[in-house]
Parts: sequence; C-alpha cells; structure tokens
Amino acid sequence: MEPHTPHARAPAHANDGAPDANNTGLRPPPASLEAEQAFLGALLTNNKVMETVGEFLRPEHFIHPAHAHIYDTCQRLIERNQVANPVTVKPYVDSDESLAEVGGARYLAALVGSVVSIINAKDYGRLIHDYFLRRQLIALGTDMVNEAHDNDIDINATDQIETSEQRLYDLATTGQYEGGLVAFKTALINALDLAEAAHRREGRLAGVTTGLMDLDRKLGGLHASDLLILAGRPSMGKTALATAIAFNAAQHLADSDDEAEHGKGVAFFSLEMSAEQLATRILSERVRVSSHRIRTGELSGEDFERMLVESQELHRVPLYIDDTPALTVSAMRTRCRRLARQHGLGLVVVDYLQLLSGGKNVSLDSRVQEVSAITRGLKSLAKELNVPVLALSQLSRAVEQREDKRPQLADLRESGSIEQDADVVMFVFREQYYLERGEPARRGEENEDKYLERHQKWVERCEAAHNVAECIIAKQRHGPIGTVRLFFDGNYTRFDNLETGDAPEGVDF
Repeated sequence: MEPHTPHARAPAHANDGAPDANNTGLRPPPASLEAEQAFLGALLTNNKVMETVGEFLRPEHFIHPAHAHIYDTCQRLIERNQVANPVTVKPYVDSDESLAEVGGARYLAALVGSVVSIINAKDYGRLIHDYFLRRQLIALGTDMVNEAHDNDIDINATDQIETSEQRLYDLATTGQYEGGLVAFKTALINALDLAEAAHRREGRLAGVTTGLMDLDRKLGGLHASDLLILAGRPSMGKTALATAIAFNAAQHLADSDDEAEHGKGVAFFSLEMSAEQLATRILSERVRVSSHRIRTGELSGEDFERMLVESQELHRVPLYIDDTPALTVSAMRTRCRRLARQHGLGLVVVDYLQLLSGGKNVSLDSRVQEVSAITRGLKSLAKELNVPVLALSQLSRAVEQREDKRPQLADLRESGSIEQDADVVMFVFREQYYLERGEPARRGEENEDKYLERHQKWVERCEAAHNVAECIIAKQRHGPIGTVRLFFDGNYTRFDNLETGDAPEGVDF
C-alpha cells in the first residue's frame, strides 16, 4: 500500500520552479514530500537511522506538520532508549489533526510498508535539510526586501546589511554536517604536524608577535583561536599597551615574508576612544611628540615635518579601527568576517570588554550574565576565524584596598567567566603610578632622621620603578605564568622593550 501523499502544503517535488495550479506566477516553496516519506519509513523500520542524521536534522526541517510530529515523536522515544515503530508512535500522534488529514494511524503503517531500502536514509535526511535551508533563504530574502522598503528612522541601511549578514551566517551554520568525534589517531597526526612546524621554526614565534620581545618569549606570540584578556586599573596603560601590540602586529604582517600571513589586517575595536584619538596616540608614540601638543597645535615646524614623513610610512600598515560605541558581539563578528574575506585577518583587539553590548537576546537583568555572554562570544569569534582575540578589561576597586596593588585573578570585574573563558589573562601594573601619589609625610612626633630615612627609601623605590611597567601573566592555558617587565614612557604613553636587545628570531622592528 503506497502512502497517501499529503497535499496540504506542497506538491511532491515543489522545487522545479513551475507556477502553481492557479497560475498566479508564485512558485511553491522547495520541498520533497516523497523524500520525507521515504526517510520516515526507513526510520520507523530501523531506528539506527537516527544515528546518521540526529546531529543536523530537526522536526522543523520537515515541510509537512504531520511528518514533523512523527519525526519529533520518534526522536524523543529513541532518546529514551525506546523503540520507535508504528505501534509505539501511534498513541502520541493519534490526536494530531495534520495526521488525520492524510489517513491517521494507517498512514504510519503505509510509510513502513512502502520502504524499499534504508541504505539511502541519510541522503534523504540531507535532502530534507537542504530544502529547509532553501525555504529559510527565501524567507530571509523576503524579509530583507520588506525591511529595505520600511523607512524606520531608528534603523539605517548599514544596520540592515549587518543584520542580514548575521542571519545569513546563522543560516549557513545551521545543522552543519562536519564536526563530532575524532579518532585519537587523527588528533595525534595533527599534533605531530604542529610539532614538526614548530621544529622547523627553530625557536621563532608560533603566533602573532606583540613586538615586545620578553612578552613574546613568555607567550610564544599570540596564538590563533586564543582569547587573551589584558586587564588593569585606570591609568595603568591598558589601551597604550594594546595599541602598541596591535600596531606592532600590523607592521609585522605588512612586512612578513610568509605568504600565508603577509598583508593580513589587524582589527581594533575602540569603544572608548575615537579613531582619530587612537591614530593621534600612535603618531605620538612614533614621532616622540606629546599627544597633548599635537591636539593643541603646540608643534614646531620640525616636529610637524617629522609627523608628515612618519604618517606616509604608517599608511601601509594594515591596521583597521572601528570606534562604533556600544557595539554588539554579533556586529563585531560580522565586521571581522568581512575584513577577513576582503583583506585577511591576523588579530582582533577590543578596547574594552565591559563597553560591549550583549545584544537584544541577552537578558539585561544581570550584568554578570551579559558579561558572561560577551566573553563566550569573543571566544567563539576567536575559534571561528582562527585568530587571536585580545580583549581589555577593567578591574574591581578591591585592588586599591590592598597594600600590594598588584592585581590578582579575583580582581577581574563583574564575572568569573572572564577568567574561565580566557586562554591567557594578563594584568598591566605600574608601581610608579602609586609611588608618585604616596610620598611619605612626617608622623606625629617622628624625628627628622627617621623621616629622612623613610623618605630616602621612597625615593629609591621611585627611581627603581621609574619608566618600568609589569605585565603579569596570571593565567596561560598552554604555557608558564610569571611577570614580564616592560619600558613605559608616560610622556608619550609608549610601551617598549625594557632593555635594548635583539627581538625573537623572525621578528623585525
């Protein structure tokens, strides 16, 4: 007995592009009811079919509601280690009106009776999924057209493009076939390939350089798919250090002899400073002119000439700045994908994490939950694009209450998920900042000699801490922790190597 073909939604093969019976010119949605019937018949005959499609096929992928209900019931029964066949499924679908339209419980028996082979069941499942994606693509295109016609004052065309790009990406990743369990043999071969590549580098960096040789030695560079957190209290120099790393990385990518990385861009999302302010800071560092003097115009003719010469050299550096405020992680992902497609992408820098928006789908009732969603999104971005993501973060005021102001992991502000999701957590600390604001005063009846002794010790500590910053690596998933000392020039907010020396092999500055 052949199953009765449902006709409530679509003809058996509705993907041929022919007009419908009413000759309205509208094409029916892509679908194959025969494929759905053949697949369900095979599944009801042999439940092992679910093992081949369970990762990507969902009830909503079926165009006919009766088929969706049957598949959903089978899926639930199999998940409970129960047998799914016409007898066991019947009680759960008896009351379904859509099934009654095609013959009720007898339709289940007809599905099984019409099965010729279950060998092609996985192909049927993929065909069902493919038709679903085509229908979603049509719906997405329709929404794009309708939204483009709507003149919403709060939504401009650029926002609509970014939203559409995000929807297309979400659709592209729906039910992907790849992934799943990998044999240890395969993983071992991949690990040996990485070891061989590292051996051939002969000590050169494995990741993107920071341009700071001691930090590169400790980290081995910034590694692809890693989320790195750089945290610190205000005025410690987080943005200055991140800017130095971004510029050094972009400069190295511009000059790289490796075809795989040559010319790749660095994306810098500056949610606190404008693109012009960031460019001014970089220019100030390069020409050794105070950014305050640049802003106020207090420049000599010689200084201005040096700025013009240096700016010509900086034009070739593939550093891209986005200063959109309150940017969402999804919008950031869209822009990074676009840059990766157009120019290539080597590094993403975010200044700073707490200024990102979790998006409309994240509950604003809990800031902790929102920050957790943001860090998960950044880690997902790093893995998806296979690039390092360096995100800056604020620290809580608990640091100021301690005698030793050096930050700890517990000081990360608002969410423990920052520490959990990050592959590397670094803190920037400048003792000079605190010492300059803590000059000792005379204590009550303290005599002159004791006061001078304390003051002298303070002077010595200030001299030792002058122009010195610490980058404290508090967590590194794949390497050692420890402290790296850096040079910091407060006049130009410039970070550099503390002592002159050769950069790691393969890095030229």
